[in-house]
Amino acid sequence: MDEILEILEKDGRASVEDIARMIRKKPLDVKKAIKKYEKEGVILKYKAVINKDLIRDSESEVRALIEVNIVPQKDLGFEKIAERIYSFPEVTSCYLISGTYDLLVVVEGKNLHTVSNFVAEKLSCLENVRGTATHFLLKKYKEDGVILKQKPENKRIAISY
Repeated sequence: MDEILEILEKDGRASVEDIARMIRKKPLDVKKAIKKYEKEGVILKYKAVINKDLIRDSESEVRALIEVNIVPQKDLGFEKIAERIYSFPEVTSCYLISGTYDLLVVVEGKNLHTVSNFVAEKLSCLENVRGTATHFLLKKYKEDGVILKQKPENKRIAISY
């Protein structure tokens, strides 16, 4: 992969000047390369990795990984059914995978009930879906290569009189 892409993948906030200095190129050349990658769709989005455990509130969302068995369509394979599934607004990611299941779908909802309703009422009843296995995320330790630090626990010993 191109050095510019590697740097931006690790730090989307890296400036053109910083990247140019790291790879020993002119800032104008780096800027042109980045614009080209954006235009071609190589760079799709710049993203911040947020430790949501540190900002938990009543609006916190539940995330689930759903393994999906599907019947591929003749002459279309997995593409059409995957497109139908990833079009749902609850779906944040969708991957074709090897192994027992065909797709891995990441879903977010307001609570467990919302996610389970999505599986029961939208996903499982699709014509080409043979079965699902839902796994709710309980805690994240690392995301997108970033270790998520937790709030330090109070290790003081309670004293009572």
